[in-house]
Amino acid sequence: MRPPGGGRRGAGLTGGVESGRLRRAYDEVLAEVDAGGFEPPGGGELSAEQIVAHLAANDELMSEATEAVLAGSPFAYYDLETVHRPQLDALVAECGGLVGLATMLRATSQKLCVLVDRLGPAVAQTLVETRLHEDVDLRVDEALPWGRTLDLHTRVHLPKHLAQLRALRPELHPHRG
Repeated sequence: MRPPGGGRRGAGLTGGVESGRLRRAYDEVLAEVDAGGFEPPGGGELSAEQIVAHLAANDELMSEATEAVLAGSPFAYYDLETVHRPQLDALVAECGGLVGLATMLRATSQKLCVLVDRLGPAVAQTLVETRLHEDVDLRVDEALPWGRTLDLHTRVHLPKHLAQLRALRPELHPHRG
C-alpha cells in the first residue's frame, strides 16, 4: 500500500534527514503534556498518561531501527499502536505518572532526534520493513525508506497524538465536567 501524500515514496524528508521538523513536533507534544489539566478519556480512548507512554515506547523502537539502519543491519519497524493497555499502564506506573513520563519522552525523543541527525541521504533511503496503522488515516505494511517512515512519524503520528491530548482538555468537552 502506498503511504499517503501521493508522490514518490521517498518524498518528505529529502537529501539527508534533518531533525528540525521532528524536534518541533515533539516540542508541541511536550508543551501540551507540560500544560497538564487532562480529564479522563471517554470510552475506549487512551488517557494522557497512556498516550505519552505509547510515544516514549515508540521512540525507543524508532531509535533501535535508526541505530540498525546506521549500522547497516536489517531491521523491521512495527508501530506500537497495538500495545495492550496493561503494558502502557505498567510503564505509567514505572514512571510515576505524567511528570515522569514527560521526562522519559524528553529523553527518548532527544535520543531519536540525535540519531536522525546522523542519517545521510543514502542511509535515509535504506528500506525497512514497516508496519504503521494509524486508524484509517495511515496504513502501511511494506518496506519503506527509513527517512519516509520518520517523515510519517513527524507529519502523521505525532500530530495525531497531540490532537488526542488536546481532546482531553475540559474546555473542549464541557459535557465531561
